[in-house]
Amino acid sequence: MNQLIRGYMYTFDSNNRTMFSISVLLLTLVFLNSRLLISAETIVTCDGFVLHLSCDSGVISVQSATFGRTSSKICSVGQPQGQTSNTQCSMDVPAVSKLCDGLRECELNTQGLAAKDPCFGTYKYYTINYICIQAETSVTCHGGYSYLKCENGKIQINTANYGRTDKITCSEGRPSSELQSSKCYSPNALAPVSKSCNGLESCEVFATDRVFTDPCFGTYKYLAISYFCLPPGIRSSMVCEHEENDLNCEDGTAIQIHSANYGRTDSNTCSTGRPASQLAKTDCYALNSQTIVTNGCEGKNRCSILASNSVFSDPCIGTFKYLYISYSCVSKC
Repeated sequence: MNQLIRGYMYTFDSNNRTMFSISVLLLTLVFLNSRLLISAETIVTCDGFVLHLSCDSGVISVQSATFGRTSSKICSVGQPQGQTSNTQCSMDVPAVSKLCDGLRECELNTQGLAAKDPCFGTYKYYTINYICIQAETSVTCHGGYSYLKCENGKIQINTANYGRTDKITCSEGRPSSELQSSKCYSPNALAPVSKSCNGLESCEVFATDRVFTDPCFGTYKYLAISYFCLPPGIRSSMVCEHEENDLNCEDGTAIQIHSANYGRTDSNTCSTGRPASQLAKTDCYALNSQTIVTNGCEGKNRCSILASNSVFSDPCIGTFKYLYISYSCVSKC
């Protein structure tokens, strides 16, 4: 494993407000093979300023995003002591994952990004942990077919969105009125793309609102997909909420985790006997899923993870969830 630690700090003072942005490259490692390179970064941005995530190589995958204050030092310059003394303030911000996952670069205005204020009277900041996955990408304008292919291995969909997140992509020949909405997201894009492509060497997906519904009427949309090619030998394991997910490898081999999610991405899995209200939300992801599963299972011959809110926290209250894990068994060195 190659490891590199690097850090930098940038401050900008304007009208007695300070933008404090920290980026720390925690580690770089080869994951499965040289095509799946992962780097991990942490970004801290003061409330009211622009949050910027980027990957020099690969695409963004947000692991955690919080809003609040856990230190009296960060984002404190120019702020009265009364607004920085509360360090027991933090809440999850799932919108960051929704807006940035699968992109090479993502800029978000933090003003109003969090759904609510977790501690009134405290000056807060955003802390984002994300990794860069060396994924393949595909962008197809409305009405076209997206063709995905793995020369060696099987397709595993990382992100999918049918909508519009900028004014440049698929803009040629379109009137400006059809390009203005840059926060257009289809709530159900991942499920049909995953169903059509996961586990295959190649697939095609029709970029149309007949497949994904229309998330923003009057806007010219496109289908953006990021995916990676899993090498042969990938196994998968899925259990419903409250059950144990057991991973096992043969003697002399160890578990290597490729992906994990505690949540819900379709309405059919673990649906027996459940009311429709508990199955309707299909964009439910616990951002800490892969970290928890990797920490609990990576390198072991066998392990067991409970699919429970007590382990992963609850990413979507009122939804009945399940834990899906993909992994392989590799020789112990």
